[in-house]
Order: sequence, then C-alpha cells, then structure tokens
Amino acid sequence: MKSIFRQFAILCVAVISLMSLTTANSAASEREEKVIYHISDSINASNALRNARNHLAQSPKAKIVFVTHGMGIDFLIDGATDKDGNPYDVTVQELASRHVEFRVCNNTLTGRKIDRSKLLPEATVVPSGVAEVTRLQIQENFAYLKP
Repeated sequence: MKSIFRQFAILCVAVISLMSLTTANSAASEREEKVIYHISDSINASNALRNARNHLAQSPKAKIVFVTHGMGIDFLIDGATDKDGNPYDVTVQELASRHVEFRVCNNTLTGRKIDRSKLLPEATVVPSGVAEVTRLQIQENFAYLKP
C-alpha cells in the first residue's frame, strides 16, 4: 500500500512540475520581445539592417529600436549608400513600416555639425545615443545587440 501511495505521490509531483514548466514557457513566449540594435559605426549598418529583417521574420511582433551615435548615424543621412552603392533609405523605410525605430544621437549631430534636416524622415533625434541605450536597457527592459 505504501508503495502505491509513494508512486502516486511521485506521479503527482511530476505532473505539477510539468504543468508549472509549461506555464512558465507559455508566459515567456507571450512576453514582448524588445531589442536594441546599437550602431556606433555605419560600416556595420548593412549587416544590422539584414539582421533586423531576419529577426522580424522569426519574431514578427518584436520591438526593434536602432540607436545610433558617432559614425553609426551615417546610414541615416539622406542619400547615404552602402559600399556597393545601394541606398539605405529603402531598407530603412521598409523596416520603419514594420514599426522598427531609428534613433540618432543629438550630441553626434552637434559635434559633427550635421543639421537634423539631413536625416531620413524615419530617424528620431534623442539627446544622447549612449544614454538612450542605457535608458532602454534599464527602464524598459530591452535586450542589447551590437551587430
């Protein structure tokens, strides 16, 4: 009798453990996926834009924010092209239509004497790119990627 009771107790513990694991996995899969793509050099922009497209292909509801500063803002300047002469604006527009955001550091604009009117319309200026990365991570729980 004790053996049957012990087996029943083990079975109950196993079922409860499995149920809590399933619930935890379900909750994790329902959590909003939020990611910063940190760009400090536009030499990585083409790869980062491609990564964002691939990311959205697997996680269509992901919230992606590009935060740029330093030489990383260059791909968001109107007329910018990649090393093969392909314009960035088409890809930026396509990603923006999928709710990807592009943020540009005002400190960089000021330091490099670039007028914000030179930026693509999809770009939003933030006071500091580095501070924006930190704010998104700490206050809004964004994951961080450095393509």
